[in-house]
Order: sequence, then C-alpha cells, then structure tokens
Amino acid sequence: MSARHEPHAGHRSVSGGLARASVFGVSDGLVSNVSLILGFAGSGVDNSVVRLAGLAGAVAGAISMAAGEWVSVTSQNDLIRRELAVERRELEHNAEAETDELAAIYESHGIDPERAAAAAADVMKNSDIALEVHAREELGVAPDDLPPAMKAAALSFVCFIFGAFLPLGPFYVWTGGTAAMVALTIGVIAAAAVGGVVAKFAERPLWFGIARQVAIVLVACGVTYAIGEIAGVSLS
Repeated sequence: MSARHEPHAGHRSVSGGLARASVFGVSDGLVSNVSLILGFAGSGVDNSVVRLAGLAGAVAGAISMAAGEWVSVTSQNDLIRRELAVERRELEHNAEAETDELAAIYESHGIDPERAAAAAADVMKNSDIALEVHAREELGVAPDDLPPAMKAAALSFVCFIFGAFLPLGPFYVWTGGTAAMVALTIGVIAAAAVGGVVAKFAERPLWFGIARQVAIVLVACGVTYAIGEIAGVSLS
C-alpha cells in the first residue's frame, strides 16, 4: 500500500518579485564589491584607497541595482497592463470566441468537453472574474497581484548595500594581506549563507547551492585580484 501523505499547509509566496530582488541584491552586492575591493588590494594601493573604492562601489552599485529593478518591474507591469487591456476589449466585443477559447483551455486540462463549456460559460457571466481567469490561463498573471516596483527597488538597494559592506569592514581594522584575506573569508562565508538559504527555500541540495555561490565569489575575486596585481605592477 502506498503511504498516505498529509495535505500541505500551503505554498510559499513566490510572486511579486520581492524574493528575487532581495536575493539578487545581496548576491550582487557581495560579489561585485568583494571582487572590486580585492582588485584594488591586489594592486598594492593604500587602505584608504581600498576603502574609498569599496564605499563608492557599494553606493553606486546599490543605486544602479535599485534603478534597474524599478525600470525592469515597471516596464513588465506596463506590458502586462497593455495585454490586460487587449484581453478586456476582446471579452467585451468577442465574448463568444473568448468563451470557446476558455472552454478549449479547460479541455486541455483534462475536463470533459460539456463540463468545460459549462464552466467557461459560468466564468463569462461576470466580467471581472472572466478577465482574471483569462489573464491567469492565457498570460499566467494575476491582474490584482502585479509586483510593486518601488518596493522591489528599495529592497534591492538595501540588500545590495548590506552585501557590499560585508567585505569592506576588514579594511577599517586591518591592512594589506590580512585585510584582504579576512575580506575574502567573509565573502566566502556570506556567499555560502546566501546559497544555502536559496537552496533550502527551493528545496534543492544544500551543497549545490553553497558550492555554486562560493565558486562565483572565488572566480570573481581571483580574476580581479590578478588584474589588480598586473595593473599595479605596470602603473608603478
């Protein structure tokens, strides 16, 4: 006999783009700034220069990240609203065709043709419900649940700043190679934490999420540190 499974308590909220904004913000802030800082450190410049570069990179990157998130979400919402306007016009002027279209969609989900036609006709009786159902079935969106652009931008800004400042702290305490090694260690630990959290919520193997994020940080830092050493030698 197969084991009886208890019904799950509910799905996590994955809509709205806020989870993406927070994860991308922390990850991008961490990777971009730790690699930037180590690139400057590799060139052999004074700690004050490294701190200035890290601070500028954190602020500039956070602003750019927030602006990009706002433009991206706003543009996506504008496109969705345009498609919803088209769908609303079709429901008003071509109700019969839209009813047949919805019935066909229900049939493709395995519903009996007669029941599919009856269900589609019931949905079409209310224009607001009809728009919501057609939007979900045809566009894969909920008309009343579009991601908030300003919230996504603000969250991206804060998370980027947080991730970017983590590897900058050691250069206010130590100097030279010690500061660089501590910054790299913090970057690796933070990257592992981000990868672990993402893997846990996505229910993917923990080791894979951690290894992927750590590998990204190590590759980025290795490349920029090498460039810093080469540029530092040539400039000096």
